[in-house]
Parts: sequence; structure tokens; C-alpha cells
Amino acid sequence: MINFAVWLVVGAVIGCVAGLLMRDEEDQGVVVNVLVGVAGALLAGWLVAPTIGLKVLNPKVFNMGALAVALAGAVALLAVVGFVRRARRAKSR
Repeated sequence: MINFAVWLVVGAVIGCVAGLLMRDEEDQGVVVNVLVGVAGALLAGWLVAPTIGLKVLNPKVFNMGALAVALAGAVALLAVVGFVRRARRAKSR
């Protein structure tokens, strides 16, 4: 349970960082960035990290590789959400 809480906090921070990296003219807002960042960090932590040999759910192991994977997941998910929002906005015009 503590691992899940740690990933939520780390995901929130990573979501803010990913939002800063992905900033464009139509910023999605801090709340969306944090929520999508948490989702991206969790998905990347659970799905991607084990496939490349990183142990992210071990409370004694919290390494920079796991953080990099979480950041990449957050940035990727923010990019997808941004793309979907722009496509919907363009379609409604």
C-alpha cells in the first residue's frame, strides 16, 4: 500500500514536470497535468519498468531509472491527451 502512495506522490510531481515539458499554446492546466501524470507514471511503473528489468514496486529500491520511466510515461500520456483534445477542438469548429 505504501508503494501505491509513493507512486501517487511521485506521479503528481512528475505530472507537473511533464506538464512543464509539454507546455504549448493551449495548456491543459495543473490539475489535468497532475492527474494524467499520475496515470502515466503508474502505468509506466507497472507495465514498462518490469519489462526492462527495473524493480519499481520494491519499497527498498527507488532508483533514477524508475523515475525516468515514470516521467516518460507521464509525458507520453500527456501528449496523447493533448492530441485528443486538439482533435476534438478542431472537429467542433
